[in-house]
Amino acid sequence: MDAARLPAAQDVRAAAERIAGRIKRTPLVHAEKLSAFTGADIWLKLENLQYTGAFKERGALNKLLVMSEEDKKRGVIAASAGNHAQGVARHAGALGVPAVIVMPVTTPDVKVRQTRALGAEVVLTGHDFDEAKVEAAKIEKERGLTFVHPFDDADVIAGQGTIALEMLEDGPDFDAMIVPIGGGGLIAGMALATKDAAPDTQVVGVQTALFPSMLNAIDGGHRDTGGSTLAEGIAVKDAGALTREIVRETVDDIVLVDERILERALSMLMMEQKLLVEGAGAAGLAAILADPARFKDKTVGLVLCGGNIDARLLSMILMRDLARSGRLARLRVQLLDMPGQLVRVASIIAENDGNVTDVGHHRTYSDLPAKMTCMDVTVDTQGEEHLGRIIQNLRKEGYEVEIASY
Repeated sequence: MDAARLPAAQDVRAAAERIAGRIKRTPLVHAEKLSAFTGADIWLKLENLQYTGAFKERGALNKLLVMSEEDKKRGVIAASAGNHAQGVARHAGALGVPAVIVMPVTTPDVKVRQTRALGAEVVLTGHDFDEAKVEAAKIEKERGLTFVHPFDDADVIAGQGTIALEMLEDGPDFDAMIVPIGGGGLIAGMALATKDAAPDTQVVGVQTALFPSMLNAIDGGHRDTGGSTLAEGIAVKDAGALTREIVRETVDDIVLVDERILERALSMLMMEQKLLVEGAGAAGLAAILADPARFKDKTVGLVLCGGNIDARLLSMILMRDLARSGRLARLRVQLLDMPGQLVRVASIIAENDGNVTDVGHHRTYSDLPAKMTCMDVTVDTQGEEHLGRIIQNLRKEGYEVEIASY
């Protein structure tokens, strides 16, 4: 297929036959807890369980399989610092196709090592994706390689669309599928397959509010694009040329979600469903949490498109979610600077079934009177009601208490 031609539903079906047995057919699971919480009947497609932790393998593999033997011998090149890099590297290595992956010098070392371990030659250059892409184009021309675009390629789009075919085969009749959008390769392929096989199923795209590039492309808007987002996998400044045409014709709606809802969705998937996802993978659930009335009593399919998240970032998100729900709180307590006060405050918290996990005592750096001091106490609680009871009893004993902001 001409990579610059718009793919069709039959191309997705052909891709499904082509990659069968070479790619993991990931589970589609009923999310009973999330369904009960949101009022929607939620089904989750677990693409975070692919070998490289993301759906990108599908499009990369389909692209590699349709290449001529001559092009395979010369090799492929991609510019990526994320899931696309590993998808291309893994399947190029398995097929014996030389692969060059151009990554920005800012790419975390673990991703560089993982990509090299999959057999690819890694070229580190530039400080962002755009600079890496320029170098990739230069190497492509010099060596006669085939460029594997992360989303704006007909074969890549067709490969990504195989997710929808599996969901339609394995699941119930869906009222809607909610799909994350970055450059648009995933939703374009899935929408082609869905509207062909189940035309009454709505296809709803979701983008982070910081990167509304596809929505801008579709409605001609001029929303600001850029910023630090949890969903870096869909943080794309410019939607694809091919993908926007498909999205315009096949996608029913695009919604935007903010960072706080993304954090909550990621935490819920981890805590309630025991599923590890990256920010982009939580976007579908975030769309439901942002507008539960729209999806109430609807059967909805969500794609957990990836699970590659930094452990420290995950830890921070989970702790922030505990704080927002009142299950973890930092209290600032004013008290007289005299023996026994710290013990008394801790005793009151313990008597009310709270667990003190951290204590900070401040004498010097305070604007309180000289005979007063304050302590910061981090308390593990059962929720907002329990936290309120602890604070009430501290105040009843004469202590001034404030909840630190998060």
